[in-house]
Amino acid sequence: MLLYRTYADLRAALQQGETSCKAVVEHFLSAIAERSSLNAFLSVYTDEALAEAERVDAKLASGTAGKLAGLVVGIKDVLCYAQHPVQGGSQILDGFNSQFSATAVQRLVDEDAIIIGRHNCDEFGMGSSNENSAFGPVKNPVDES
Repeated sequence: MLLYRTYADLRAALQQGETSCKAVVEHFLSAIAERSSLNAFLSVYTDEALAEAERVDAKLASGTAGKLAGLVVGIKDVLCYAQHPVQGGSQILDGFNSQFSATAVQRLVDEDAIIIGRHNCDEFGMGSSNENSAFGPVKNPVDES
């Protein structure tokens, strides 16, 4: 299991060859699958994240990686990510794929962060408990009841 207290620790491990972006992505993909009952992810970009991890590993090896290389990120379903679905936790946007990326998402991508998937959220982000999504509530990992 990968345990790093900070991104700086992870980045140091990546640069020293102690782990790889691909291994980090595989770790998180496994964790997402094991805890799918939490309903935290609406979409997981398995193939895309693994391919991106390999690309970022190559950039790390060549010394051209961005500031966030190896950082694995899930984005809320209210943030647009080009050529990916976004629904804002609502059925009204079913089938909508964004033609652009939100500035925050694009900045992550530009610095070689790896987008692993899309998080569930309250409909149109109008809430704080993640209980009012068209896709069901997100459960607490400590107490799923």
